[in-house]
Amino acid sequence: QVQLVESGGGLVQPGESLTLSCRISRNIGNIYDMGWYRQAPGKQRDMVARHIVGGRTEYAESVKGRFTISRDSDKSTVTLQMNSLKPDDTAFYYCNARQIFNGENYWGQGTQVTVSS
Repeated sequence: QVQLVESGGGLVQPGESLTLSCRISRNIGNIYDMGWYRQAPGKQRDMVARHIVGGRTEYAESVKGRFTISRDSDKSTVTLQMNSLKPDDTAFYYCNARQIFNGENYWGQGTQVTVSS
C-alpha cells in the first residue's frame, strides 16, 4: 500500500510564503508522477502543480510565477514552495501520486492553507 505523508501548511498573511512537502512511503518514487491539488469549500479539487517522472512540471495558470514544485534526487519527496500567497490560495491542499504504468492514484490526508490578514 502506498502512503503519502504531508507536512507544511498553516495560516499566513497575504504576500507571505509557505512550503508544503510530501513523501511517498516506499522507495518507488521513480514510477510515480507527484503533485499537489487543492480544494476550497464548495469547489472541485483542482491541480495546482505536478512533477512528472521525466522532469517536466505543470502549473495551474493562477499560480504560475508564484509557486514552484520540486522533487528530490530519489524522487520520493515533492515540495511545493508557495510565494506571494493570496487569499484565493486558501484551500485544503492534497498531495497526489499517480503510477505511470497503470494510472493508479493515491492521495495524502490533506493540509489546510489559509491566507488571511
